[in-house]
Amino acid sequence: MAEAPLLQIRNLETYYGPIMAIRGVSLEVHTGRVVSVLGANGAGKTTLLKTISGIMDPEKGQILFEGREIQGREPHHIVRAGIVHVPEGREVFPLLTVEENLALGAYTRNDRAAIAHDRDLVFSYFPILAERRRQEAGTLSGGQQQMLAIGRGLMLRPRIMLLDEPSLGLSPLLVQEIFTILRRLNRDVGVTMMLVEQNAKAALDLADDGYVMELGRIVMSGTASRLKESEDIKNFYLGAHQASERGERRWKKKKTWR
Repeated sequence: MAEAPLLQIRNLETYYGPIMAIRGVSLEVHTGRVVSVLGANGAGKTTLLKTISGIMDPEKGQILFEGREIQGREPHHIVRAGIVHVPEGREVFPLLTVEENLALGAYTRNDRAAIAHDRDLVFSYFPILAERRRQEAGTLSGGQQQMLAIGRGLMLRPRIMLLDEPSLGLSPLLVQEIFTILRRLNRDVGVTMMLVEQNAKAALDLADDGYVMELGRIVMSGTASRLKESEDIKNFYLGAHQASERGERRWKKKKTWR
């Protein structure tokens, strides 16, 4: 008998005022797996994560977490259930130090020794944060703030992490570094992840399974390996990224000629 999904969404509909942003979305995330949701700007990806985490209420449909309905519950109840949302734009607390931001990630916990252990675990995956532990978060680079946002989410010991555009605004080298760390967290610690991304190549290289959204609907789904072989994915998502990579390589080559 197949294992029940950790997170299951059934026929979800969410509105921004009179506009339907999510149109009958259904998907599953199984324990220990990474699921990527691809799509262009305006596809509904961020709205989907906000609906799961309780920031927005759906008009219709079900969100089942560990078999229990959570749609419409307050965000703090959803966090305590084990769902952590790492938002687009990082949203760290800029006037607090790195350590203070991490401490806030564990605000639902009382086990001091375990919290200290998890903070050290975060520092082992993100050594630059250990070096800057007493530095105000607002003075970190964009990549370091993204690392801090992920680390802060890990401090809850989440059952699942929802990651919104973790590559946004970062250089290709930083994107590669962060996605490598996410892969290690999934492989070594067993963190289940659902991420929404426009960087299709990075997302599908990380993911086990994937979904493609357009105009609030799921239009394609399957294993990440199968999606990477899809001609539609290659033409509409991977093609643009590969063209960008080719341009970057040409630029680097020109620099070496000087």
